[in-house]
Amino acid sequence: MNTQLRPALTLFVLLSLVTGLAYPLLVTGVAQTLFPHAANGSLLVDNGKPAGSELIGQSFTDAGHFWSRPSATAPMPYNAANSAGSNLAPTAPALTDAVKVRVEALRAADPGNTTPVPVDLVTASASGLDPHISRAAADYQLARVARVRGLPVERVRALVDQHTEGRWLGFLGEPRVNVLALNLALEHATMTAQ
Repeated sequence: MNTQLRPALTLFVLLSLVTGLAYPLLVTGVAQTLFPHAANGSLLVDNGKPAGSELIGQSFTDAGHFWSRPSATAPMPYNAANSAGSNLAPTAPALTDAVKVRVEALRAADPGNTTPVPVDLVTASASGLDPHISRAAADYQLARVARVRGLPVERVRALVDQHTEGRWLGFLGEPRVNVLALNLALEHATMTAQ
C-alpha cells in the first residue's frame, strides 16, 4: 500500500504545483507583459479612475448621453454576472411590447426626430452586455444629444466619427460605436465648451 501511496501523493503535489501555481503565474506574466490593457479588464479610465470596461455596456438613460442597447440582464441592466439574451422569438408578444415601450421612450426623449429607430436601440444583444451601438443608432441620437448639451451638431458628429470602430480585419462585422468611450469624450467636450 505504501508503495502506491507515496508515488500518488508525489504526483498529486507535483501536478498541483504545476497546474495550480506555475501555469497560472506563467499565463498571468505573459498576459501582463504582452497584453496589459486586456489582461486588466480593458478598463476605460477617466480622471485617473476606472469608468468601466470597454467590453461591457453600461446603461445611459438621460437625454444628454448616447443610449446603449437595451440589456436582457434583468433586473439590473448590464449585470455581467447575469449575461444572457432574452430568448424571445421575433413574434413573441412580450418582445413586441418591450420594443414598443423602448420606441416610445426614444420618441419622448426626442419628439422632433421622425426618422426610423434603428433596431439595435430597441433590441438586446445575445449576451445582454454589448457595449456597442451601430453607427446608425449613434446618428439617430446625434441631434438630441447636441441640443441637450448645448453643443454644435458638427462637434458631436466629430466625436462619433472619432469613436466609430471599423470592420474587424476590414471586412468582418459592421462599423460600431463604443457608447461608454463616446459618452466619456462627450463629457470632456462639454466641459471644455463651457
